[in-house]
Amino acid sequence: MDMAEKLKEYARLTQEGLETYLPEQAGALETIFQAARYSALAGGKRLRPALLMEFYALHGENAEKALPFACALEMVHTYSLIHDDLPCMDNDDLRRGKPTNHKMFGEATALLAGDSLLTRAFETMLCHCPTEIPAENALKAAGILAARAGMEGMIGGQVMDLDFETRRPEKEELSQMVHLKTGCLLMAACEMGCALAGAGEEEMKKARLYGEKLGLAFQIQDDILDVTGSTEKLGKPVGSDAENHKNTFVSYYGLEECRRLVEENTRQAVEAVALLQGSDFLTELARSLQKRDH
Repeated sequence: MDMAEKLKEYARLTQEGLETYLPEQAGALETIFQAARYSALAGGKRLRPALLMEFYALHGENAEKALPFACALEMVHTYSLIHDDLPCMDNDDLRRGKPTNHKMFGEATALLAGDSLLTRAFETMLCHCPTEIPAENALKAAGILAARAGMEGMIGGQVMDLDFETRRPEKEELSQMVHLKTGCLLMAACEMGCALAGAGEEEMKKARLYGEKLGLAFQIQDDILDVTGSTEKLGKPVGSDAENHKNTFVSYYGLEECRRLVEENTRQAVEAVALLQGSDFLTELARSLQKRDH
């Protein structure tokens, strides 16, 4: 199975898992489940679940055993997107080619849908963990997700991003914001897979570095595509960063330097896992993300 096929298989597993952990409901709870499912089942790259399952599988484990944790991670990612699109944040109308959650269900329900995905994520990890995964490993993985998604991680990055709307940050601050807002969940994916498999600290460091560099390359490529991409391929409006006067890597460094930075961070990600046995998928994935157009 080549990289693209494997990525599709991970996406299929994630979609099926999310269908299971976020079932349809009737009656009084129908709307909140409908709103949560609307965004969680909307597709996307499913990059974070794929990384989690791949790092778990690298240690000789059956990737599917880690599915509850992969789905939980995707729920947290989806909740962040729902909240990110709200009028009080980025005020976006499109996500993955469809109206954003608050455009479909209203701002209050969208807010609660995001909240419900966050809590459902921890319920999924702690109530659906396979018996083959030691409780100690499961708790470590859940702790990683809580930390990486919290105030010193993803949420902290979003706060910095909002702060930068009223001032021009230093380049180092911009890098820190991207590290927290985008990189932390990608790092969590890699770390959680290792933690679930009981990997040692040296392998955890390599996984962490891979996720960190991949996250930076991914966000810089996103900034490039906001200038050079198309709404049809991206599934969201292009040019919105410049229109909203957002501070991005492109606005600081220009397109050519950004392309060089994507290449450099991709190379560092590949080098981080070069000595891990069976890391071909991770290497090919990093290089494919460098060349993506959506």
